[in-house]
Amino acid sequence: MLRNDYGYGKFKNVVSSLDYERILSPSGAYEGEILRASDKKHPHKIAWIQCVGSRQVNPAGGNSYCSAVCCSYAQKQVILTKEHDAEAECTIFHNDVRSHNKDLERYFQKAEQLPGVRFIRSYVSIGKEIPESKNVTIRYSTPDDGVKEEEFDMVVLSIGLNPPANYQALADKFGIELNSHGFCKTSLSNPMEASKPGVFVSGSFQGPTDIPESVYTASGAGSQCGELLDYRRGKLSKERIYPPERDVSLEEPKVGVFVCHCGANISRVVNVPSAVEYALTLPNVVYAQEQLFSCATNSAKEIADMAKEKGLNRLVIAACSIRTLEPLFRDTLREAGINQYYLDMANIREHCSWVHSKEKEEATHKAKDLIRMSVARSSQLKPLQEFALNVNKTALVVGGGVAGLTSALSVANQGHEVYLVEKDTDLGGMARRIHYTLEGLDVQEYLHDVIRRVYQHPLIRVYTEAAITETGGFVGNFITKVKAQGRVTEIKHGATILATGAEVYQPIEYLYGKDDRVITHLELEEQIVKREESLLKTRSLVMIQCVGCRNEDRNYCSRICCSESIKNALKLKELNTQMDIYILFRDMRTYGLKEDYYREAAGKDVRFIRYEAQDQPQVEEAVDEDGRNVLRISVTDLILGKKLEIDADKLALAVAVIPSAGSQEAVDLFKVTTNQDGFFKEAHVKLRPVEFAVDGVYLCGMAHYPKHIAETISQSYAAAGRALTLLSRDSVVASGAVAEVNGNDCISCGACITACSYGAIEFVMTPQGRKAGVNPPLCKGDGLCNTVCPTGAIQLKNFTDEQILSQIDAAVAGL
Repeated sequence: MLRNDYGYGKFKNVVSSLDYERILSPSGAYEGEILRASDKKHPHKIAWIQCVGSRQVNPAGGNSYCSAVCCSYAQKQVILTKEHDAEAECTIFHNDVRSHNKDLERYFQKAEQLPGVRFIRSYVSIGKEIPESKNVTIRYSTPDDGVKEEEFDMVVLSIGLNPPANYQALADKFGIELNSHGFCKTSLSNPMEASKPGVFVSGSFQGPTDIPESVYTASGAGSQCGELLDYRRGKLSKERIYPPERDVSLEEPKVGVFVCHCGANISRVVNVPSAVEYALTLPNVVYAQEQLFSCATNSAKEIADMAKEKGLNRLVIAACSIRTLEPLFRDTLREAGINQYYLDMANIREHCSWVHSKEKEEATHKAKDLIRMSVARSSQLKPLQEFALNVNKTALVVGGGVAGLTSALSVANQGHEVYLVEKDTDLGGMARRIHYTLEGLDVQEYLHDVIRRVYQHPLIRVYTEAAITETGGFVGNFITKVKAQGRVTEIKHGATILATGAEVYQPIEYLYGKDDRVITHLELEEQIVKREESLLKTRSLVMIQCVGCRNEDRNYCSRICCSESIKNALKLKELNTQMDIYILFRDMRTYGLKEDYYREAAGKDVRFIRYEAQDQPQVEEAVDEDGRNVLRISVTDLILGKKLEIDADKLALAVAVIPSAGSQEAVDLFKVTTNQDGFFKEAHVKLRPVEFAVDGVYLCGMAHYPKHIAETISQSYAAAGRALTLLSRDSVVASGAVAEVNGNDCISCGACITACSYGAIEFVMTPQGRKAGVNPPLCKGDGLCNTVCPTGAIQLKNFTDEQILSQIDAAVAGL
């Protein structure tokens, strides 16, 4: 939403954030060059104005909610701008910096620490457009110099998210209710369930949300549809038929090279026609052409058709990373009747145009080098065969909190047996200590209902006070040993969902543990529920945010703390309207629709005082003017510009959420990984947000990252949905690019076994004696074993010494 007073549509060099995205895009109006509309010149001084149309309640219009994504996409645009122009001056005018999603606190710091980047906390207004230069001035306030007016070459308005334009017609058509903002009204206990049974919602129609949440709510909604439609599963699917594969192993290599423009991502830097012309001069290349987008459906068909027409038996795609598009191009080879492993990709985008954008001639030369190396390697490629693995239809869920309970029920409701393993005596996890949500869900009632349904479900077997002692197997065929009540049970299952939860930081700051009046927010909530007399008679209560996080030890935002403080403050105001409540914060991160509760708290005289990280509040015991023993909290009020002293009867600490010990145990047992903060690391933050790199193992809940109960429920359904894509099959296909041992050269030193992170190698008995052996389904083809083998006995198919040395020779030939 754009307000008229920002000059959008009036001043040529005031653009929206979406306009700026198009400016940055290689397929945009300026082919990726950052230019001003007024004179087509490069702007060197650019300002971003946050919360345009969001967090606003005024006659000029605006949405009261936070749009959740604007802070991060503005930081992204600043980083990209600096990549285009290292000397650019970039300023972000903001209120709170809301980098609440996983890893985004460090992303914010990356942007903040770039030279020439300023983050200024201030509401702003557009001053004027300067007629001669078409520059725009911005008025903003400063702590020391009052109101300033500054000139910028370009102004970017960070606009927020609205409901879809036809939301009311959509709601009427499907018979669903909307909330006061025009987004879909959903159940408190199921954020994907609309008011009409059988209608589910995902993505931003729930409310403003980022891409990872949109992806996993889509999977979660799909899983719930699967519960209703399970009886139809597989009835309408058809097996894809590929043409017969030609045996070209005895043919001379006939290489086809396809060079992608990637819109302008590559071609604005690399001379693509020159690269194509060069490819035709290389040995074994019989055909080469350029394509605008090689990954487009029509381009993939063109590649397959040309392979048939020209008799190609090797393909080189000079484009982007294999990480996302290698499966697509392998499928293209299969459509052409060629073994899919006769493919090599030259990454001339990430490895070339993106990193050498200012050196076009050198980038073109490097692109030719990369293509020459790929052609050399492709000539040495061998056909490999993938193999099918039968799938055990059972699932294992580790963790009996809200996440584990929800995913177990969803899988079981779709006809699959589930083993649920919980280390504690009771199910429920951290939710046992939570009694209500900000939106009003009775958590204990909800939790008791979910636990009841789990215990009563005929397909769910629950193990409490249980420990996993051993794991093994591979996708579709795992074996896990569980010790519970003195017995060890061996569980065979096809998929694993890890929902091991999180813990809360035990603070050592602010007199916690030394003074009973200093408590955590969970302890405060328990006192509220019990209506403790000492709490109800409290005159003054202070809450301190970011205790134990957003610091050197834990450089991340715990995401839920700000909303928890607002929740408890509103409850306390219901119980005692006269209680003085202060919230000391760095950034209030009540993202999305939670912003309305922040405004409600301020309207009920909850006082918010912001402090800086380098000037944190100080707490000491003291005696007030009435002779009472109090907690004296000293904090610098940045608006007043002076230090305040608040005498409080109680102090509540919003402590960090930290990874659980169970998560680290799962890392060792299931060979999964965590990020640098200790939370589970997903395979891809946007494309695969509930999957590990280890096939057949999925994640959800707070073990992934701190999140609210509604978000946990969404992600848990998503994990169940992804697990069902595996469990619903009779078999899965495993890669042919795995390690292989030559028993004649193996000296049984065990170096490869130690190096393998996936447990794919072990000693086996062979006619030559004890030798290393590879379990192909467990092998991920990372090649670590090759690097440590002293005799070269172990080789990685598709990355043999012969293939790699051919690339090296080709690289040297260009020197």
